[in-house]
Amino acid sequence: MKRLQFTKMEGTGNDFVVINATQRKFALSPAQIRRLADRHTGIGFDQLLVIEPSRTARTDFYYRIFNGDGNEVGQCGNGARCFVRYVHDKALSNKQTIRVETASGVIEPRLESDGNVTVDMGAPRFEPADIPMRTAQRERSYPITINDAQIEIGAVSMGNPHAVQLVADVDTAPVTSQGPLIEVHGAFPERVNAGYMQIVDRSTIRLRVWERGAGETLACGTGACAAVAIGIEWGLLDSPVCVHTRGGQLRIAWQGEGTSVLMTGSARTVFEGEVEIQGEQ
Repeated sequence: MKRLQFTKMEGTGNDFVVINATQRKFALSPAQIRRLADRHTGIGFDQLLVIEPSRTARTDFYYRIFNGDGNEVGQCGNGARCFVRYVHDKALSNKQTIRVETASGVIEPRLESDGNVTVDMGAPRFEPADIPMRTAQRERSYPITINDAQIEIGAVSMGNPHAVQLVADVDTAPVTSQGPLIEVHGAFPERVNAGYMQIVDRSTIRLRVWERGAGETLACGTGACAAVAIGIEWGLLDSPVCVHTRGGQLRIAWQGEGTSVLMTGSARTVFEGEVEIQGEQ
């Protein structure tokens, strides 16, 4: 039975296990990841982050993300901040800005002088084929039916798909009952993250997100970016926007279509450990 060294980290309440695979090949199966993600019998986490050597001369590292259900995904904003904190704390890099390749493309997170991390999350993609979403053409919003009721959503990709709706109060929003149904809605062939956005004023929102493969988390970085981008597209918000999540605050700046979303927030190490990895069983 092999043992695995790991670091537990959190960014705005979104918690991660980080594995350094720069010197040895990462080799965990989806079943093993699910066991590690279990909060009663494993370590417990929203996502597993894996740091690998760069695959190109133009980047510093390759970064992989796995949801708690064992599926690999393309992007995680809060995870990217933890990634930067980790590589600095472990002396894997002394660069303030790091070029990192992910399955969704290259990102450039930057460690700020105050200890926060800013991540260039790339430009939001609204075209249905890029989300992906099964619909004839791009619209400002889309009606979808959940439990015989029609709701209006905005849809966008931030390296992963998001469906965002406006709510009067995030505290009473049906995140845990409706979110799982939106996640697997037939309009989204790769499933979708379901965001619930309450607008406080033109520079402030409250947000809850049901994440595909993870359930509701205390914060979702790409979800915050998606909500702000959609709110600005709808003419309801002005950049920058303070996003209040149950895990803390994020600052999201976006200057409009074709430009990158910049996300700034905290990241910290919670503890280090070693765990025995069981076989498939």
